[in-house]
Amino acid sequence: QVQLMESGGGSVQAGGSLMLSCVASKDTYSSYWMGWFRQAPGKEREGVAAINTMYSATRYTGSVKDRFTISQDRVANTVYLQMTNLSPEDTGMYYCASQAGLRFGGALDPGVYDYWGQGTQVSVSE
Repeated sequence: QVQLMESGGGSVQAGGSLMLSCVASKDTYSSYWMGWFRQAPGKEREGVAAINTMYSATRYTGSVKDRFTISQDRVANTVYLQMTNLSPEDTGMYYCASQAGLRFGGALDPGVYDYWGQGTQVSVSE
């Protein structure tokens, strides 16, 4: 069964922190890349962070470097996104995604991911 379940979103003030979790079913936890994406109202979905689950290599979009950290627990089939020093620009629906196989393209490109969760909302106020 293909399943990705995000949790951990919420409302915080600027400068605050949140930890997002993505629990994947065994069949969905990728042997390639898993990523976190976000979508703000009226904007396209953008890649935030990604992790190669085999080698633990990571990728971040420029605006979150040094503030967000992606990590994994392979035993628990879980990917995390630790977010610190949040700003209102980080507001959006955050989605977890997984690759079903080897895909060519950037790890932060939504188009190279096959499975998606339902999302968890992150709202950051001034």
